[in-house]
Amino acid sequence: MTLLLLLLLLPPLLPASMLKQLDDSMANMQVNNRPLKVGHTLTITGIPKTGDGRFEVNILSGSDIAFYMSVRLTLGSVVCNSRMSGVWGAEVFQGGFPFKHNELFKNLCARSKNASERETHDRKAAQRRLRKTVCGCAWFTVTLTHEEFLVILSDGSEVHFPNRLGASEYLDFSFKGGVLIRSFEIN
Repeated sequence: MTLLLLLLLLPPLLPASMLKQLDDSMANMQVNNRPLKVGHTLTITGIPKTGDGRFEVNILSGSDIAFYMSVRLTLGSVVCNSRMSGVWGAEVFQGGFPFKHNELFKNLCARSKNASERETHDRKAAQRRLRKTVCGCAWFTVTLTHEEFLVILSDGSEVHFPNRLGASEYLDFSFKGGVLIRSFEIN
């Protein structure tokens, strides 16, 4: 079953020069009660706004943040972290940087269907299949196992971030800062 929420926050052919003029409230949103389980894929598309130095993608568990990804455009870095009981963990800085202001990105957030997909051979095969489906724009995948979130950026670099909460299902997501979310899909 595919759930598709088209968030038409931005007309398809809006000139880049108009992006900064859009209401900042459009850059912050939350999606609740949409289960992302083992075997489901979360697909997000969006555009980083000119003039904003960063944006965040969060996978939430109640008041905790299981996975926090901060794309820091001014520094050209991606930072991952988690927050449990109000306390932030150690930040993880790894990987490349395929994001650019005013350019569409596509994020595929996948969960492994079974334990064998966590093996290197199967993971690399899955990466090749995903690259074929999203060529033409910057993208990243986040594969959740019981042990980690594996982030693969469109330039092929990887970030291994521990699944510190250890959950096998997350229901809520938030997006903050300088990004205009175009679509959100779980299937």
